[in-house]
Amino acid sequence: MLISTFAQAQDIIYVSDHLVITVRSGKGAQYQIIKTAQSGEKLEVLEESDEGYTFIRTEDGTEGWVRSQYLSKEPVAKDRLVAAEAKLTKLAEQNQKLKAELGSLKKSSGSLTKDHQALSSKLTSQEEEIVRLKKIAARPIQLDNENRKLQQANVTLEKELQLVSQENQILKDRSQREWFIAGALVLLGGLIIGLIIPKIRWKKSSNW
Repeated sequence: MLISTFAQAQDIIYVSDHLVITVRSGKGAQYQIIKTAQSGEKLEVLEESDEGYTFIRTEDGTEGWVRSQYLSKEPVAKDRLVAAEAKLTKLAEQNQKLKAELGSLKKSSGSLTKDHQALSSKLTSQEEEIVRLKKIAARPIQLDNENRKLQQANVTLEKELQLVSQENQILKDRSQREWFIAGALVLLGGLIIGLIIPKIRWKKSSNW
């Protein structure tokens, strides 16, 4: 009794290395050879049998049975080598590209470092200029404060000057009054003496 299992279509297998296998119309050497398949040729699995045969379809559409022991799910070494070499070539190209990008980035980094240094220097210069301008800006404020203080001191001095002038005027008026009184006293004394001396002379004349 034959027992077979069916695999889904589109499964892919390969003819093993260094072989030329026959594709037959049935499962066995007694069946007619339809076609031969070379090592590395890609085959489509249509059905698998536990009798050691697989029903396949070739790339040109031919369908038939082949011995399962001559099939592999991996490409042959030659094809794997070609694929590996292609992959290696691609990786080498990517490596060269990455090296070129790295060199470009290094140049950009050097340029950015110079730009950063230049900007840092410019920033330091600007900060120093800001400090200088702040000092200059603070100077008028300081001068204004000093001017206000001087104005206040001037007002105080003017008030003191007014007080001194008033006191001086008072002293001047007092001195004038004192001189007037002294003059008046001297005049009065002179009048009194002028009145007394004639009388004294008259008395002396009378006694003589």
